[in-house]
Amino acid sequence: MKNIKVGIVGLGRLGIKHAENLSYRIKGCSLIAACSLNEKELLVAEKELGVQHLYKNYDEMLENREIDAIFIASSSSFHKEQIIKALEADFHVFCEKPLALTLEDCYEVKRVVEKNKDKIVSVGLVRRYDPSYVAAKHKIDKNEIGRAFHVRSQTVDMNETAKFQIEFVKSSGGIFVDANIHDVDLARWYLGSEVKTVFSLGGSYIHKEFDDHQDADNVTTLLEFENKSLATISASRTAFHGHGTRTEILCTKGILEIGFSPIKNHVQINDSHGMRKECLETFFTRFEEAFLIEDESFIENVRNKTAPRVILEDAIRATEITLAMRESHLSKKVIKL
Repeated sequence: MKNIKVGIVGLGRLGIKHAENLSYRIKGCSLIAACSLNEKELLVAEKELGVQHLYKNYDEMLENREIDAIFIASSSSFHKEQIIKALEADFHVFCEKPLALTLEDCYEVKRVVEKNKDKIVSVGLVRRYDPSYVAAKHKIDKNEIGRAFHVRSQTVDMNETAKFQIEFVKSSGGIFVDANIHDVDLARWYLGSEVKTVFSLGGSYIHKEFDDHQDADNVTTLLEFENKSLATISASRTAFHGHGTRTEILCTKGILEIGFSPIKNHVQINDSHGMRKECLETFFTRFEEAFLIEDESFIENVRNKTAPRVILEDAIRATEITLAMRESHLSKKVIKL
């Protein structure tokens, strides 16, 4: 088995999780290089993960010819530039979502990808790797529950993370691109069609600071697809109970529900507050297995020169749709794609 050597840029709350997977959990893979502007993050990579080569400059890391592939888990605003540089330096590339923050930048990446067709490029639309979401897709594809015609999906983060998100709205792309990109990708995947129109509404109901960045803390969008199917997609930054990601797929012979009970474990607490169960607190806890499968899949794609499960066009379409959702939210108008 060929050992795939990886360099990662970005060691924040998600980047460090990818780094742990690449260091300890994937056979035939070695994380040999890490890049971050944060000295503490580099120390963690060195002391806890055993990373040999540490960089504060991304271009310098790309000069390391021991590396086979680059993992990009930096701020979204850097994705386009870092993908292009990695490809032009002759590396395979995995990039966290989104591909870029504008449609023009997405197509610029696409042009570079097409010039480097021998390189594997994958984007982190992680729910396609989650076993439950995959099982639902199999049932639809096998026509076990009829034709899917309406997807209802939401991404809900705990309120205690909202203050953190206010600071990073500009670099993350905002609530639609940052949160709903996964729901949009799932809707396209399950419904087997492209989006025709979107209409979004929402506001900053609890954290008015999001208004200063033309963003929101709670939003809902109605999407119409070319095959007449529908999707209702919501996002919230103000859940007080836990991380509430869930999806419902209405089909002609039944309904598929995924993640409707975000329970932390199987313990029931009986006390002065009544009977209750604790909930999952973060997206990574919910999708830890999916992130590992996603990382493993990319390494296998590189090793075997096979196409990734999420192709570039999926990432472009998801970005295009979420940008249209943001435009609809700001204009209060239906946007046609």
